[in-house]
Amino acid sequence: MRKAKRLLCLGAAISLLCTNAVYGEVTIPPNPFGTSSAPGGGLELGPGWDAALNPGGQGQNQSPGQNQSQTQNPGQAQNQAPVQNQGQTQNPGQAQNQAPVQNQGQAQNPGQNQAQNPASQAAQTPVVAAEGAVVMDCATGQVLFEKNSRTQYYPASITKVMTALLTIENCGMNDMVTFSEAATTNLESGAVTLNLTAGDRLTVEQCLYALMLKSANEVANGLAEHISGSVAAFAEKMNQRAAQLGCTGTHFANPNGLNNETHVTTPYDMALIARAAFANPALSKICTTTAYTMPATKKGEAKTITMGHKMLYPTDSRYYPGMVGGKTGYTSKARNTLVTCAERDGVRLVAVVMKAEGTHYTDTKALLDYGFGVIGSAGSTASGQPAGGAAGPGSSGQANDGPGSGTSSQEPQGANLSAGQAEWIQVGSRWQYRKADGTKAANEWMTIGNQEYWFDSDAYMATGWRQFVGDIWYYFHSSGALATSTWLKSKDVWFYVGADGAMLRNTTTPDGYLVGADGAWIQ
Repeated sequence: MRKAKRLLCLGAAISLLCTNAVYGEVTIPPNPFGTSSAPGGGLELGPGWDAALNPGGQGQNQSPGQNQSQTQNPGQAQNQAPVQNQGQTQNPGQAQNQAPVQNQGQAQNPGQNQAQNPASQAAQTPVVAAEGAVVMDCATGQVLFEKNSRTQYYPASITKVMTALLTIENCGMNDMVTFSEAATTNLESGAVTLNLTAGDRLTVEQCLYALMLKSANEVANGLAEHISGSVAAFAEKMNQRAAQLGCTGTHFANPNGLNNETHVTTPYDMALIARAAFANPALSKICTTTAYTMPATKKGEAKTITMGHKMLYPTDSRYYPGMVGGKTGYTSKARNTLVTCAERDGVRLVAVVMKAEGTHYTDTKALLDYGFGVIGSAGSTASGQPAGGAAGPGSSGQANDGPGSGTSSQEPQGANLSAGQAEWIQVGSRWQYRKADGTKAANEWMTIGNQEYWFDSDAYMATGWRQFVGDIWYYFHSSGALATSTWLKSKDVWFYVGADGAMLRNTTTPDGYLVGADGAWIQ
């Protein structure tokens, strides 16, 4: 009898341990932001997950809205494809607790250039004839290539990207804009216009099409007066918004980019502005429209306007697949300027070319090809670091022969790691984080380099969409950092994640757009 009781107790203990092992995978502590929307009871694993039986396995990057009325295909989100091997393993003695991608969502360090970026090892350096250029990863803000990116140039009509951004942020699409005499006459000779006159009225939506397709300069003036009362007051608003985005070399004097000695910006600053502008789905839709019919005005009948950016036309030799938006510019002083945003396999880049002599399209293609080659090609990563050399998150970008070097397919041995040193560890193409106490982050949130990360119970860093108990969706960039306060595109559907990272549903986003019960933007 005593032996039977011992066996019974042993069986119960084994059963309890097994239960904890299985269900430990889905226990998630509260979100580190501490908001009411943070999950309190675990991760809900959707279709395709088998994490308990296959740790670190398949299906970790599902799209939101699954098992709902939404028709998108689970697991096919454009933003979800994780690009592994982000960054480089830190050198011994390097400051710890850095984010997997330096300057995540922040301005790149001044003076950084292509020659300092190890990405040049993964793709052929682009030949850019324009005086100033830059290509930026929209997800991280990282500069992948630059040429005089901090030099000030006249922007010409790419100025209108900022005008459009402020219009989207401050107006409703159906608001009516009434044009004044000052707006329609305060233009230099030869400026492109819609031939509007005082008293003409257009909706904000119509104005935005005229602004971004036709590059109508009096429309920019009209929007400025509608929003701020005067062109001068609107220019002040433009400069304030530029500063908020991290621009340090920009001064706008007008909303259209017509010649003014004080109206200058830099390729890097324009990339920051374009990155913010084309994150808005409504503006992206306008800027990828090739033709739009404008209503009749006092001086003319209804007419069709067409997009000036040639890389949007499939029949044009300059066509570039995956366009998200863009704007052309030209004045006698600025020469050719061009802003272009494109997306491929969930990776979004923005390229800026300034002071070009007719090479703006070939330069832009070279920049985008290079950027996508760095991020998406075999042997490279989303941070632009060469793969296969045990490059780890948060590094300074220098060659590394420290702990874990050359272990791209195997986990570094603990004996090789310094006691009390926190650091990132690469295991194959995935990442773990070893804390200062020697344990690996697992089944927990971690704040590393001012970014929030989630680590599964198998100790691997999360990427892509994750659904928490309570049907709350979060998105983790390919760098592992939690996405916050931004739009994300999953297949052909737009979603918005708030300041705490939770996807918004049944509400209005901070920039004024309705999202439904499944979180999708209601167009």
